[in-house]
Amino acid sequence: MKRIVVVGGSVAAVTAAQSLRAEGYDGRVTVLSEEPHPPYSRVPLSKSVLAGRESVESALLPPPGEDIEFRTGAQAVQLDVPGRTVTLADGTGIPYDGLIVATGARARHLTADSDLVVRTLDDASALASRLANARSVIVLGGGFLGMEVATTCRALGLEVTVVDLVPPLLRLLGPWLAEFAVTAARDHGIQVRVAPDGVAVLGEHRVRCGESVLEADVVVCAVGDVPNTEWLKDSGLPLEAGGGLIADACCRVAPGVVAAGDVVSRRGRRTPHWTNAVEQGRAAAAGLLHGASARPYRPDPYFWTEQSGLDIKISGELPLTGTPEVLAGSVNDRSALLRWRHDAGTATAVAVNHRLPVIKLKRLGAGVPTPVPVRAATRT
Repeated sequence: MKRIVVVGGSVAAVTAAQSLRAEGYDGRVTVLSEEPHPPYSRVPLSKSVLAGRESVESALLPPPGEDIEFRTGAQAVQLDVPGRTVTLADGTGIPYDGLIVATGARARHLTADSDLVVRTLDDASALASRLANARSVIVLGGGFLGMEVATTCRALGLEVTVVDLVPPLLRLLGPWLAEFAVTAARDHGIQVRVAPDGVAVLGEHRVRCGESVLEADVVVCAVGDVPNTEWLKDSGLPLEAGGGLIADACCRVAPGVVAAGDVVSRRGRRTPHWTNAVEQGRAAAAGLLHGASARPYRPDPYFWTEQSGLDIKISGELPLTGTPEVLAGSVNDRSALLRWRHDAGTATAVAVNHRLPVIKLKRLGAGVPTPVPVRAATRT
């Protein structure tokens, strides 16, 4: 292949481009990013960048390399698979010999794209400017992102209310760990409202929650994401009902086409997390260059979040049921190493404000025996 084109500017796209070089590819590599910024990490956007503790520049990733062409403001709008051409919004056609789709996802909106969200650098900057003159915030959505945004707003001294259709974090974490995290949020002064009958945004400052109308200076929407696959609708590539791009075990979508990151659906499921994006970017590059002989992508179920004074690191499948084993520390002190065992013989390990190297946490999550400091263990 003389030229490989990577569509997308996220960490999955950059990792895939760099992995092509690591795999020995010496042809031309072009990365097409819709955003006007160089590649950056989304991880600090809801935390240190939104809080103003770190600059926008601190989120930037290292440059992908002088031997990789990174084009900003290059939005892909159409793909011609037989003709091996990506068409940009300005009408330019970009030919390719191999293609990596890493267009990621965008924030889901409850109104006509006018909600304040936190997905991009520009989103974080816009929200930060609104928070500077606010006293109260409503966060719609109680997943990782919503609770992180709520925590940041509370740290800024704002009155914060989180609204979700079910108790926050329940669908992600399961009952025990969700209740643990929500209790910490309430202790930090974050109000939590559950609206099983739905939420209606009545305007820039008002939200209907059941029979109540809540008001705040700022309303933030954190209700999930939507895969960016509209530009592929006439391409013939396989898309699931939810819009995700269907890929096989080696991240292959079609001859000469692979995919990585938040845009990908495997077995009917997307996994929009940092670890997945990085590992899948590597696997997609190998799958494009080596085909069926490439090592299959194996998901690495490792997640982390920082919220309400909790640094939570998770290795293993979610959600969790039942009560965990306490391997070290104390639940009452909110500093513990926990483990859930599953019926299939697998396990999930969770470190809450507990120092443990990631590799050891992953070994616990994989069910590999790992020594823990039993002297500190308690089952409170």
